[in-house]
Amino acid sequence: MTAMPARGSLRLRLLAGTLFGVAALIVVAGWGLDNLFREHVARQFRAELATHLDQLTAHLVVDEGGRPKLSAALSDPRFSRPDSGLYWQIDPADETGAGGALRSRSLWDDVLGVPADVAADGTVHEHRLDGPGGIPLCALERRVHFEDTPDSPGGHFRLIVAADERLMAEPVARFRGALWIALGLLSAGLGLAALIQVIVGLAPLRQLRIALARVHEGSAQRLEGEFPAEVMPLIDDFNSVLARNAEVVERARTQAGNLAHALKTPLSVLANASAGREDELAALVRAQVAAAQRHVQSHLARAKAAAAASLPGARTALRPVVDGLLRTMHRLHAARSLDLVAGPIGDSLVFRGEEQDLQEMLGNLLDNACKWARSRVEISAGIDSGAGGTSLLITIDDDGCGIPASQRDAVLRRGVRADERIPGSGLGLSIADDLAQLYGGRLLLGDSPLGGLRARLRLPAASPAGALGGS
Repeated sequence: MTAMPARGSLRLRLLAGTLFGVAALIVVAGWGLDNLFREHVARQFRAELATHLDQLTAHLVVDEGGRPKLSAALSDPRFSRPDSGLYWQIDPADETGAGGALRSRSLWDDVLGVPADVAADGTVHEHRLDGPGGIPLCALERRVHFEDTPDSPGGHFRLIVAADERLMAEPVARFRGALWIALGLLSAGLGLAALIQVIVGLAPLRQLRIALARVHEGSAQRLEGEFPAEVMPLIDDFNSVLARNAEVVERARTQAGNLAHALKTPLSVLANASAGREDELAALVRAQVAAAQRHVQSHLARAKAAAAASLPGARTALRPVVDGLLRTMHRLHAARSLDLVAGPIGDSLVFRGEEQDLQEMLGNLLDNACKWARSRVEISAGIDSGAGGTSLLITIDDDGCGIPASQRDAVLRRGVRADERIPGSGLGLSIADDLAQLYGGRLLLGDSPLGGLRARLRLPAASPAGALGGS
């Protein structure tokens, strides 16, 4: 059966739609999760800086000289490790980047250059600035004011806590890498699940195709098998069409037979009436009756074959037909002592058509070969797998005088005879060729290795019973 082009494949359409949807959802989910995690890390980063700023504020005191100092070291050990990425600094509020009145050991000899801001005491401001080595920092600033007391003077101070932005970017980058790996595996799993779903979901259509192939090959008369409820209405309708088609074919055969019987009697009467006379009218009647009989025989054979060819499910094993015809030819041509030889014909050689049509074609060809053969007729058969598909190729050879190449097309025309001295109607080769063409086959004439005519009959082949599988 002819394969559909890829663009018309239902399987590819379903897979493409599913995979496109999965890919779009994966991309949107990845983008959303990445943003959510980045915002979460940024909030955590700023919250940690705010905690350090609160701790710095809580530990800030002023000595008798009005200088700031810490009552206790901050809890995070990174403040004590040079270039750790986490820094704090305390400046007088009226100086900007003037060396820093007090700063963490992690800054070493560097100073945080935070731009001056006019802000209320206690308000937290966020800054972006370059830290040690030009590394981008995120900084939080708070201004505090100490009142003058008898023990110590007061003052305004700027408290700054800063951290390397890589501490925020690196977790986001690691998460992004792991996220897309996980989403890639998820998309692969979903794609595999979609493929399995499509294969399982379309399995009934494959079974339907196999059932149709069985009907086409002649191993079944109707669609058979277990199909889902969604497909059963189609199956029932198709089987109904097959049943109605069979009824039409049977009716056509019956009408063809009735026509043959209706014409046979008056033609026989006319032939008998003219048989004993030798005048011109009798000769004309005999000639026209013979022509009418040839036309009736030819058209009835074509009508019956056309009806049979349109009926699916017909199949005929070749070997029993050949054996029966050879026995018949032995009896018909017993006086000539012909050597009728049949080559090996396996049980797998099956004609996709009606038995009576195969008998008609082979019978005409064998009879024609026996009439012209001197002493030997051979018949052989095999399978020909050509560009047009698998065909049944039957070859009949004789050792007669053959037919010149210039006359071979002419003898296939209805009523044309190669030699009027040999009895016959001139319809045998024509009927065989017409019937073969109705089945999509062909009769070819050529030179035989035996010296006479080779007739090669190409017909549609049917698969042997049970050859179709459910793969």
